[in-house]
Amino acid sequence: MENKNVNELDVIELTRELGKKIQQEDVFIKYQLAKQNADNDADLQKIIEEFSDKRTELSKESGKPENEKDAQKIQQISREMRRCYGEIMSNQSMISYNDAKDNYDVLMNRISTIIQKSFEGEDPATADYSPNCTGSCATCGGCG
Repeated sequence: MENKNVNELDVIELTRELGKKIQQEDVFIKYQLAKQNADNDADLQKIIEEFSDKRTELSKESGKPENEKDAQKIQQISREMRRCYGEIMSNQSMISYNDAKDNYDVLMNRISTIIQKSFEGEDPATADYSPNCTGSCATCGGCG
């Protein structure tokens, strides 16, 4: 740290303070709680594991040489995967997690965009993230 100038240390310290503030935001707290609830939901974890096992089974069957593939087995596994996926996505813990994650991602994208645009010389007071942003300025009509 001895080679760092005072201004750089100030920016790093401000960034650490921003990190602390982020962790106090309702969006962050709700995301952490929803993630923990989903991780602790035994029914959800069981169906996620079943889905993962089916995906592995499908991959193995699909990876066989053409003359060894069992089309009916592939269709059956695919149906079972769709059923598992439906159960996963209709699980209340997963619904809450996805909602919290969406809000968390918007906050994270806004913060990242403001910092990135500030590094690019834009005014930090007006720089912001648009949820419709693809990340490619080549396809963009402008943020705002």
